[in-house]
Amino acid sequence: MRLVLLSLVLALPLAAEPPWDTRPDTWVATDALGRTLPTAAEAGPPRPDRTVGIFYFLWLGAHVNGGPWDVSRILTADPGAMQKPDSPLWGPMGAMHHWGRPLLGYYQTNDAYVVRKHAQMLSDAGVDVVIFDVTNQITYKPWYTAVFTAFEEVRAAGGKTPQVAFLTPFWDPAKVAAELYHDLYEPKLFDDLWFKWDGKPLLLADLARLGETFGTAEHDTPARLEPGHTLGQSFTLDRPCSTAGGCFPTWSSTGGSATLTLRRDGPEGGILASRRCRNVPDNTWLAVKPPQPLPPGRYYLELSEPTGTVGWWSHTGNVLPNGVAFADGRPVAGDRTLRCDLEGGPGATLRAFFTFRKPQPSYFQGPTQPDEWSWLEVAPQHVFLNAGGEKEQMSVGVAQNAVGERLGSMSEVGARGRSYHHGALDTRPGAVNLGLNVAEQWEHALKEDPRFVFVTGWNEWIASRYNEFAGIHLPVMFVDTFDEEHSRDIEPMAGGHGDSYYYQMAAYIRRYKGVRPLPAAGPPRTIRLDRGFLPWAAVTPEYRDDRHDETRRDHPGYNHCEQLVNATGRNDIVAAKVAWDRTNLWFYARTREPLTHPTDTGWMLLFLDVDSSHATGWEGYDYVIGRPAHSATRTVLEANAGGWAWRAKAELPLAVAGNELMLAVRRVDLGLRPGAAVRLDFKWADNTQVDGNVDAFTLNGDAAPNGRFNYRFTAPAVR
Repeated sequence: MRLVLLSLVLALPLAAEPPWDTRPDTWVATDALGRTLPTAAEAGPPRPDRTVGIFYFLWLGAHVNGGPWDVSRILTADPGAMQKPDSPLWGPMGAMHHWGRPLLGYYQTNDAYVVRKHAQMLSDAGVDVVIFDVTNQITYKPWYTAVFTAFEEVRAAGGKTPQVAFLTPFWDPAKVAAELYHDLYEPKLFDDLWFKWDGKPLLLADLARLGETFGTAEHDTPARLEPGHTLGQSFTLDRPCSTAGGCFPTWSSTGGSATLTLRRDGPEGGILASRRCRNVPDNTWLAVKPPQPLPPGRYYLELSEPTGTVGWWSHTGNVLPNGVAFADGRPVAGDRTLRCDLEGGPGATLRAFFTFRKPQPSYFQGPTQPDEWSWLEVAPQHVFLNAGGEKEQMSVGVAQNAVGERLGSMSEVGARGRSYHHGALDTRPGAVNLGLNVAEQWEHALKEDPRFVFVTGWNEWIASRYNEFAGIHLPVMFVDTFDEEHSRDIEPMAGGHGDSYYYQMAAYIRRYKGVRPLPAAGPPRTIRLDRGFLPWAAVTPEYRDDRHDETRRDHPGYNHCEQLVNATGRNDIVAAKVAWDRTNLWFYARTREPLTHPTDTGWMLLFLDVDSSHATGWEGYDYVIGRPAHSATRTVLEANAGGWAWRAKAELPLAVAGNELMLAVRRVDLGLRPGAAVRLDFKWADNTQVDGNVDAFTLNGDAAPNGRFNYRFTAPAVR
């Protein structure tokens, strides 16, 4: 691991380059299903007060126990394997299995190429922060260090990455929160990456469970609170505390409410704080917070004024030192559950440093208090409010391991997969490609319009094999991911739905956050290829692509199943322009370093969509320039002849010098009328290797812009 991190550090540019805004929100794209990304005309202007986070997993490589075992491939080989726990196709019980193959291969999270590609894809889509899953009591320090190092490399090259935050264990976050603070936040490592909310780094953790507490969680009986009666518990503090509360059952009912009151001394003591608890969730801990911390002394907590069914978990024995249970103001045997958050100690440092939001683990329950966030819910999702009453946060999920109204496993019949929407699974052929579940959740989130949307998720990919979960026993079970339908990753997969979920997410993020307007063409200008490149300095706009993103990779895959090597990166395209007049168009490209020789195979191809229709041409491209080998001064325009078939249309002049190239093409050769308005989409690509496969724009060489994205050039009519 030390060698991997050292190689990442050595790969950093010697000096940080200035920010290089590629303006990806102005790029256009059409996905494999024919869905187009909204532009500013449909999405509206940018809204800087709206934020998107996505659940990100660090564990690919950290829990290897053989494999990779791919459930989708196993079920293709033997459709009955789910009933054969002893099949040699399965890995051992408890071993991690992939639900499918990622487009980037069976990778490890510390593969710098993968991390840089993730940073690029997520930033291009408009994701602001990746939220790391550390809910299983492991912080994955070597793995997040590798991710952060690669993020810093991207930023040092002038690129953009999301910010970072963590989701800690729901019920016991103290260990993980302390480790994150000690290892990352206290020494201020990678502090420019920290995502801040309300002015401080965000940590998704239950604040009430971070510091030292006083009280008891022991219970063996629920005491029901009847109308007109009270339940209470006295307690004695020898240290200041900030809150006092208990655990309250509702016998699985909903809508119950009660008043929680904190008094000095006993049942007749002065009131220090009071709270009306509405819609009390079953078996939840609720607390009251006085205006100032309580000093050492004797206090009394009382539950009263019930509506619906509410009680207080209690114990028949005396389990709380110096405490007494009460009913109707009179002492009774035993003690009631009690938890007081003590001031000081290690929790105090964390409280001062972070902005906390309590994570809600349930897919069904919704918020139990202000300043609580969800990570995944069934539709329709709840709106989570902050302490000021604002609509602060909602989750949007691709799928949910929910069966009916209970937590289940993804491999159970009835789990809410990618095609589940409007209360049922869509069984049409190809429905899994459509993203119906996540679309339903996005539409609801857009309607409610909270400040923050938490998307689950990006790159989970694996789940342990079990034969029992939540009281259900089956021969083979997978809880959180299972197969293509029953998984919740947006990162593109090899085959199957491909990158459709990625572009669907980008479209919804644009509708949520808004986008900048498409760049307008500058005035008409005639370019002479024999006069050099200086006139291009005055041509606007400049279309940009990421620096240092030409494909170079050499890293072991998951379980060292293979060495993932790709050395197709050659010319790093960083900028493009288009000039125009009444009869001609000129195209220009610039690379970070001097261009290789024009006779190289697959050298600097230019793809043109002149009718803005994905239904015509190959992937919408009506023409390609440069596919037959270039010379130093000439290239060839080809028209699409169906699929990946092309026919020569015209020979074009070309000029190359250093890291710049330009070429000219007549309007009539593109089927465009002289002087007419122009709207065309275009892409440069170098050394993409695989003909007729749109994934090559993501996987090989360099493409400008990235993946399926295109630049759009528009110019008015000219006489």
